Amino acid sequence: MIRYGGDYNPEQWPREVWDDDVVLMQRAGVNLATVAVFSWARLEPRPGEYDFGWLDEVLDGLHAGGIRVDLATATASPPPWLAKLHPETLPVTEDGVRLAVGSRQQYCPSSPVYRERARRLVQQMVDRYAAHPAVDLWHVNNEYGCHVARCYCEVSAEAFRGWLERRYGTVDELNRAWGTAFWSQRYDGFEEVEPPRAAPSFRNPTQLLDFDRFSSDELLACYRSEVEVIRAGSDLPITTNFMGFFKPVDYWAWAAEVDIVSDDTYPDPADPLSTPYAAMVRDLMRSLGAGAPWLLMEQSPSAVNWRARNAAKAPGQMRAWSYQAVARGADGILFFQWRQSAAGSEKFHSGMVPHGGTDTRVWREIEQLGGELASLSGASVGLEGGRVRTPVAIAVDWDSWWAIEQDASPTTVSYLEVLFAWHRALSALGHAVDFVRADADLSSYRVVVLPAQFVVTEAQAANLSDWADGGGTLVVGFATGVVDAELRVHLGGYLGGARLRRTLGIRVEEFTPPAGADLRAVGGGEPPPVPLAGEVLGGAATGSVWAEVVRADDAEVVAAFGGAGDRTAGGAADAAPAALPPGLPDGAPAVTRRGTGSGAAWYVATLPDEVALRALVAGIADDAGVDRPAPVATGGEVDAVRRGDVVVVINHGSEEAVLDLDGRDLLSGDAARGLVLGPQGVAVVGEVDEAVDAVE
Repeated sequence: MIRYGGDYNPEQWPREVWDDDVVLMQRAGVNLATVAVFSWARLEPRPGEYDFGWLDEVLDGLHAGGIRVDLATATASPPPWLAKLHPETLPVTEDGVRLAVGSRQQYCPSSPVYRERARRLVQQMVDRYAAHPAVDLWHVNNEYGCHVARCYCEVSAEAFRGWLERRYGTVDELNRAWGTAFWSQRYDGFEEVEPPRAAPSFRNPTQLLDFDRFSSDELLACYRSEVEVIRAGSDLPITTNFMGFFKPVDYWAWAAEVDIVSDDTYPDPADPLSTPYAAMVRDLMRSLGAGAPWLLMEQSPSAVNWRARNAAKAPGQMRAWSYQAVARGADGILFFQWRQSAAGSEKFHSGMVPHGGTDTRVWREIEQLGGELASLSGASVGLEGGRVRTPVAIAVDWDSWWAIEQDASPTTVSYLEVLFAWHRALSALGHAVDFVRADADLSSYRVVVLPAQFVVTEAQAANLSDWADGGGTLVVGFATGVVDAELRVHLGGYLGGARLRRTLGIRVEEFTPPAGADLRAVGGGEPPPVPLAGEVLGGAATGSVWAEVVRADDAEVVAAFGGAGDRTAGGAADAAPAALPPGLPDGAPAVTRRGTGSGAAWYVATLPDEVALRALVAGIADDAGVDRPAPVATGGEVDAVRRGDVVVVINHGSEEAVLDLDGRDLLSGDAARGLVLGPQGVAVVGEVDEAVDAVE
């Protein structure tokens, strides 16, 4: 059964509405409701006094209506009495400001008082509802770190010291790892160490990285604390909702802790890049679960309420984006929230039942999607539970994300923007894209890209080299392997050390990022693009973000800095001409290739413009023997992914698309070939030849 539903908050509504809710849920095809996410103050109105009568009634009513429950632990937003009794549980910012009640998530993740109070509530929930026939899934807390990802209070400081002592053992080892000989930062004992609060100038880089690691771990410890209580009294699966590419929390570390990966994602309808970015997020969620089906736990039926401009979704867009998630591995489509609130901070966030009621476009689309997903459920259809197979992957690394965006770096790099550029280029090959860790088993892939992985350990470098030397095609992007896990520089040419340098056949002598005058105080603009040339880039091109002086010792130079450079970083031709930054010789290597037997190791020393990067990726795929799937449609902007036994085809464009694919559309019952998909149109095609993979 493909899950369909959303967050249900009956405590916001009079009792007489609850029965209507169940009837409307049945009408919409809802089969899963997430309950009690923000109910702590209602469930425990005073310390140690619990009120479950209303929740009993809600769960019983949902069960009677045939609706299953994703039961939340309600710990995401402590009630005001906790802060009144224990003000030390409130979080503190790096500037020393203690945050107050009146919003949500107002707790210090390291607070033992918060954790113990949360465990008491969870124990009550488990004792009462573990055997309730409606409950299918436990939902722990909500969006960990969304508002308070790091706390700098004295409780957190003491927890940080303990974390450091467990990591390093001795203060001498900490001093070595942090390089505290610089700027007279040597510590004589762990008791002298503080969180990296606001400081006069640049803070210690490894201290910052360790605090990022610690903060992610402390949130995970909160999750584990609740999970321990649940597992002692229930064998139902457990999840907590991730938030796509969320920088503060290392989801690789978290993924192994959840039984089902779930995600909250809210693409902006006004942003033309939202559709490909959402595809990247879906691919990450599938990858975090090693390819297993996942849940889209939250999305909006239409507009949200927290952007400066809250655009509504176009007709059919909610449905199209929902099928995008299904195509990329989701076995559940849920929303925030069921009934649009009449009061509170999110009353203008759209709901499945909008303010306008059931005689609205949003409700009609909710009903349509629910009916369709019900028809697609079951093993006989070949969609639900199906896997997405792909020969290409991108390595993603939270340590590198944290480290490369610190101050005092060679240039400003948005790690996420670099990942997105490579994902879009790889998706253009027609395949979904997996995400992997650099030290993972890569044997199922033909091409693996390592973009801007600033932090590379010896083990990761060895794994990548072994895989490339064994026949894989490794593509390494700029600013990779500059430092190790302690942020100490890999001397002698960067790139994670000598082993990976040998595999690539190059070394990096110097960074020469494109830069204009540093006029930030008076509104200086973006740095100019860098000219590139090479057939593998489609001819003249440009690069942006970063550039390096590369020495090709044992590698072929397939594209160079310099040349005509008549395209800007976006592929346009109407901006100022590109120029080489000082220190970068004309003709210096920009893209290199070294054969590794049946494989190859490529290096890309800048971020080519969109057109050039697509050409480069296509050339690399051809070189690796990765075939591009045949197109499945003409016209429109088609995204098609094979999942299991079916191909999901979505037209995200503004023009019609005509399917060129044998099989039958499981939604309409019509033959697929010649089927016309209008804007935001969807077809789920079964009886497809196995040779058809995907196209975008």
